[in-house]
Amino acid sequence: MTHLTILTGASRGMGFAIARQLLAGGHDLLCISRKTSEALAQEAARAGRRCEQWPQDLARADTAAERLATWLQAQEAPESVTLINNAGILPRIAPLDDIPVGQLAEAMRVDLEAPLLLTAAFLRATAGWQVPRRVLNISSGLGRRAMAAQAAYCAAKAGMDLFSRCVALEQARLPNGAKICSLAPGVIDTDMQVQLRGADTDRFPDRGNFVGLKEKGMLSSPEDAAARVLAFLARPDFGANPVADVRD
Repeated sequence: MTHLTILTGASRGMGFAIARQLLAGGHDLLCISRKTSEALAQEAARAGRRCEQWPQDLARADTAAERLATWLQAQEAPESVTLINNAGILPRIAPLDDIPVGQLAEAMRVDLEAPLLLTAAFLRATAGWQVPRRVLNISSGLGRRAMAAQAAYCAAKAGMDLFSRCVALEQARLPNGAKICSLAPGVIDTDMQVQLRGADTDRFPDRGNFVGLKEKGMLSSPEDAAARVLAFLARPDFGANPVADVRD
């Protein structure tokens, strides 16, 4: 028997660190990202673990969800199964009316529609598995407070928090319902932070705060953040609070 984890956004940043740590911990992986990672494939080979990688644009979440459902239905039930919705993107950092419609649509598809559809497919395909099932949605503090020039990202993460609450209520009514949590992982030194620090101050009044976090050494490394996220996922009370912060 094995532990199986499905992970989006595994090719870089915290997602890559999560994937590496899961492989080292004996998990088999299905990774869904824009690009595959040869480094991840090599790590899996060294660890003797299965690591399937799908190059997938999550702006086409319906395609990804249908493929995931079909793939899961063909698998034997593992010892446990987990979906981690980690992938996310930022559109242009600017007031809402200054962002191209295409960028807004893509961000909402990747940041909210994809986690929603993948979660639905995961729950449906694993409903008959009598094993622990978990869904971890990587949210953000920006889903819980407003920020100028971040309307799309804030809205997507707030939506992720609320749909996680709804699913938690639904799954609690089932004999072997999945545990779900929308988790803010803290402030991490990733490409998104680079985007925020490089934004135009006139369009993004909070830019200085993000520059200050970097200068004061207050950003977590992707590896440290991944370790904290996975420790939270392993807690026996995971899912007791469907919206949480790793710093709680």
